[in-house]
Amino acid sequence: MAEQNKDGQINIELSEEMAQGVYSNLVANNHSPKEFVLDFIQMMPGVTKAKVQSRVIVTPEHAKRLLQALGENVSRYEQN
Repeated sequence: MAEQNKDGQINIELSEEMAQGVYSNLVANNHSPKEFVLDFIQMMPGVTKAKVQSRVIVTPEHAKRLLQALGENVSRYEQN
């Protein structure tokens, strides 16, 4: 569980298993008025069937923050 200190910083815990991550080369997204669903998928060349590796569900507010954060990180990546 993440804890927030009085400075507004969050202490995030990451297990060894989660730190390994999963590979995804495709993201499918859908939304409703209350949430965005992001399915991270691994596609293999020449294979017509793909497997969802992870599903993340976020609020519209967090989807907007994610969009902004990804945009900023892609800009930094391109500058390098």
